[in-house]
Amino acid sequence: MGDETTSLLVDGLNGEGPGDIVGALANEASVDPAVIGAIDIDDGTATVEVRPDVADRILETLDGGRIGNATVSITPLDDETESARRYADRLTDLVEMERAEEMRRHEREIKTLSGREREDRGRALLRMRGRDEGEGLGGHHVKFVRATKGEPLPDHELRVGDLVMISKQDPLRDDNPTGTVTQVTNYSLTASFDPKPDGWVFGKGLRVDLYVNDIPYQRMQDALAQLPTADGALKRLRDVSTGASASTDAAPAEIKTWHNPALNESQRRAVREALSTGDVHLIHGPPGTGKTTTAIEVLQQCVDRGASVLATAASNTAVDNTVEFLVEQGADVVRLGHPARVSPDLQAHTLDARLEDHETYRRSQEVREQAFDVLDEQDDHTVPSGRWRRGMSDRKIKELAQQGCGSRGVPPERIAEMADWLELQERADELFDEAERLEQAAIDEVLDAAAVVCSTNSTAGSDLLDGHTFDTLVIDEATQATAPSCWIPMTHARRAILVGDHKQLPPTILNRDAAESGLQYPLFERLARHHETDPETPGSIRSLLRTQYRMHETIMGFSSHTFYDGRLRADEAVRRHTLADLGVSPDALPADTRREILAPEAPLVFVDTAAIDAPGRQRPGSNSRENPREAGLVAQLATDLMSAGVAASDLAIISPYHDQVNWIDDQLEVEDLEVDTVDGFQGREKEVVLVSLVRSNDRGEIGFLDEPRRFNVALTRARRKAVVVGDADTVGESAVFGALIRYAGVNGRTVSL
Repeated sequence: MGDETTSLLVDGLNGEGPGDIVGALANEASVDPAVIGAIDIDDGTATVEVRPDVADRILETLDGGRIGNATVSITPLDDETESARRYADRLTDLVEMERAEEMRRHEREIKTLSGREREDRGRALLRMRGRDEGEGLGGHHVKFVRATKGEPLPDHELRVGDLVMISKQDPLRDDNPTGTVTQVTNYSLTASFDPKPDGWVFGKGLRVDLYVNDIPYQRMQDALAQLPTADGALKRLRDVSTGASASTDAAPAEIKTWHNPALNESQRRAVREALSTGDVHLIHGPPGTGKTTTAIEVLQQCVDRGASVLATAASNTAVDNTVEFLVEQGADVVRLGHPARVSPDLQAHTLDARLEDHETYRRSQEVREQAFDVLDEQDDHTVPSGRWRRGMSDRKIKELAQQGCGSRGVPPERIAEMADWLELQERADELFDEAERLEQAAIDEVLDAAAVVCSTNSTAGSDLLDGHTFDTLVIDEATQATAPSCWIPMTHARRAILVGDHKQLPPTILNRDAAESGLQYPLFERLARHHETDPETPGSIRSLLRTQYRMHETIMGFSSHTFYDGRLRADEAVRRHTLADLGVSPDALPADTRREILAPEAPLVFVDTAAIDAPGRQRPGSNSRENPREAGLVAQLATDLMSAGVAASDLAIISPYHDQVNWIDDQLEVEDLEVDTVDGFQGREKEVVLVSLVRSNDRGEIGFLDEPRRFNVALTRARRKAVVVGDADTVGESAVFGALIRYAGVNGRTVSL
C-alpha cells in the first residue's frame, strides 16, 4: 500500500477483530487485503486505514452491512468526524465516571451500613413479605408489607417512581430483581416488575432497598455512540453543537394566529426565531420571564404546521408541567414513561392508558396469553435437556419421533414427548413474536396519531421510539440536563429547540472530576458560547426573553445587571408591587431593627451580621454547614412577618446548606412554611424569601457558597421582598456578594446588626 491512506471509522462492532474486518472488506467489497493498512479497535469502534481509491467502494458495500455478527456503520474519518469522535469519547468517559461514582456511593453505603442502619436512614425496609398483585400498568405488581401482620412501615424515603431492589440475603447480588414503586401507604409499598419476578419475591424475609437506576447512563452512552458516524439531520445537529458548523440563518417565521395572544414581544420574537431554525435554537429565559409559556407556544405552532413533535425535559415534574399546559389547550398529547412517575391527574394521557383501549394492543395481549397457555402445556411433556437429550439436536429428536424410534437409551415415548415439547416451544415463540409485532404496531399507531409526544430525556432513549424521527424536538429545562442527557432525544429529531437559562444552576454532578472536566456544562451553554451573538441580532442562535412577571424591579435589577447585561425589564403589574399590597403595615412590625429590615417599602435588604458573634460551623461527620445564631435570627424574622399578616404559604426560607435548613425547620415547624435549600427551591417563587448565607469566619472562606448562579437562583425566588442575611466581612470578598452589598446600599437597604 502506498503512503497516502484514507481512514474509515467503523462503528457497531461486537467483539469482532481485525481478521473479521479484513475478511468482510475482501469478501463483501472485493478489496485486496494488500491495500488495507492499520486497524485500531477500541470498544466497538475501529479505525481502518485503506488506499483512497477503494474507500468509496467500502462505504457503498458495507455501510449498514455486516462484519461478523455485527451490523455496522462506516464513515470517512474527516476533520468533522474526528472532532465528533473526540467529543463523544470525552463525554462517554465523563458519563462513565459519574455512573461509577453513583454506584460506588450506593454500594459503599450497603457494604458499610447494616440493614438496620440503612432502614434507620430511610433507604431500606427490612422484614418484608411480598404478595402477588397480578399484571397492571407498567408490568407485574407486587405489594410488600411487614412480615408481622398489621405492622406499619417505619419512616422511609421511598417514593412513587423510585427504583427499588429486592433481596433475601445478599443485597449486592447481580441478579436481584428491581422494580418501580407505584404506590406507597403507611402499611405497604407496591412495585411493578418487568418481567414477572421469581417466585421467592412472593415470600417472606425480604429486604427492599432504594436503588440506583443504571438505565439513563446506558441511554446516554448509546446516544453518544451514534454521533461519530451520524448522517443527515443528526450530523447537522452534531456539527452545530460541537462548533464544526454554523447554525443556519433564516428569516423569522411568519405567524398569523397566536394561541396565547398575551405573549410579549420578546416571547413572540423567540417563537418566530425558533420556528425558522433548520437545526438548533436556544430560548434563553431568565427567572420569571415565562420560558415554559413560550415553549408551549412553539409546540402548538409546530402542530399547526403539521410537524411531528417531541417534547422532553430532564425531570418528570417538568414533563408533567408541559403535558398539563398542552392538555389545558386541548392538544392531543401522549406521555411516555412509567405511569407511577406521572402525576395522577395526567395518567389518562400516558401511553399505557391509551393502549388499554386500543384494539390492536388488546389483541396482542390475547395472543400473549395464548403463548403462555402453550407454555403451560409443556409441563405435561419431557423437557429435551440433561439426561434425556444425550447430545441430540432438535432436528434429530423430531426425526426419531416421526420414525417412532428411541436412541442412545432414550425410549421412543420420551423422544415423542420431547418432540411435542419442541413443537409447543416453536408455537409459543411464534405467538410471542406475533404479540410483540401487534404491540409495536399499536404503540406506533398511538404515537403517530399524537400531536405531541412528551417524555423525559432518558425515556426518549427507550425502545418505544425506535424508528421514530420527529420534525421538531423541544427540550425544556435544558440547562438542568447534562449534554449527554440532551443527546438522547436529539437522536430522534430533525431540529432541536432548547429552553433554559445557563445563568441559573447547572445539572447536579456527583463526581467532582467529571464536573470539572466539563460534564457540569449543559449543551445549551456550549451552544451559546460557540455561536455567541447579540440575542437581538436577527438569525442569532439565541433568543432572550426580556420581560419578567415575578419580581419587584429592585430585586430584578441586581440579577439583570449582574447576569443578563442589564437587558431585563419588569412588567408593569409587578414593577412596584410590595408587601403593602398584601396588607402588611409597618406598624404591625416590631419597633426595633427588625422593622427596618422587614419594612414593606424596602423590597431588597442585606442584613450584615459581621458585628455580632455568629460564627458558622460544621457538625462532626457532616459535609454541610450551619450557623445557629444566624438561624435564630432568620427564624425570628419569619415569625415577625407571619405575625404582621404574611401568610406562611407566601413565605420561604432558603439556604445553600442542608444543615442550616434543618436547624431552622426544627425551630419553626410551621405548617405551610417552606424551608429548603436553594437547589431544592429552583423553579419556585414566594412573595417573601429570606436567604441565610451561613458562612462567617475570620479567613473570608466561603467555599461552596461561591457559586454566582446559585445566588442568582436564591435572590430571584422572591416576588415582593428579598432579605439576605450574612456576614459582609466574610462573603463580601466574593465578586457576586460584594456587588450585592453595594447594590443594596444604593438601590435597596443594608442593615448592620
